[in-house]
Amino acid sequence: MTTLLISDLHLHPGAPEVTDGFLHWLEERACGCDALYLLGDCFEAWIGDDLLDLAGGDPTGNADLATRIAKALKRLADDGTELYLMHGNRDFLLGKRFAEEAGAALLPDPSVVELGGKRVLLMHGDSLCTLDTAYQAFRAQARHPQWQEQVLSMPLAQRINLARQLREQSGEANSSKAEEIMDVTLDEVVEVMAEHGVTTLIHGHTHRPAVHELEVDGQPARRFVLGDWQPGRGWEVVIEDDGEPQLREFPLVG
Repeated sequence: MTTLLISDLHLHPGAPEVTDGFLHWLEERACGCDALYLLGDCFEAWIGDDLLDLAGGDPTGNADLATRIAKALKRLADDGTELYLMHGNRDFLLGKRFAEEAGAALLPDPSVVELGGKRVLLMHGDSLCTLDTAYQAFRAQARHPQWQEQVLSMPLAQRINLARQLREQSGEANSSKAEEIMDVTLDEVVEVMAEHGVTTLIHGHTHRPAVHELEVDGQPARRFVLGDWQPGRGWEVVIEDDGEPQLREFPLVG
């Protein structure tokens, strides 16, 4: 049994190399695997599932991109791979319609699943960056059902502008933040892992791929951080039958 986990593709029309590389990876690498987990930020931005209605008539190219990805994932699911999607900080408005068209199930953040014969905690990772209080305040607002309902009721054009404004504000804010604020808080990591009774955590978000050794409730533990995908490079965690997770960097071929 092979399980693959990826995160932070940040797909958008301006990065066709990553899109093509991801589609090739789905056909050549993910094909035949038992399960695939996408742990957030599959898209650089997501303004609502009704974006799919604009396929073929969206000058930005986002609708056509979303449709291509949904169809590719659905082919994988139809071939027998179980697909799971988790919200990220960029695509937290991803909904049931896209998941259904992609043949995937939406996975809560956080989630504990059994992989390789052990309980593993899966997260996007943004909730672990507790030193970034400004972002955590926005995250709490953006995850609130009432706020999401209000945003999704806006016309698509307004939502497109809002997404652009949020990205610009995020970029400006991040440029002035210290590096340690942008990373996870170790105390929060240990607390969350202890709360869920696990010694393995897999997440993305920080774009700092690594395997960290730590201790949780007196037990040795590990935190796997997935990297973000770039033209020519991708990251995955692979888990084989009753095996340990392995973090791998690989060349991305279009």
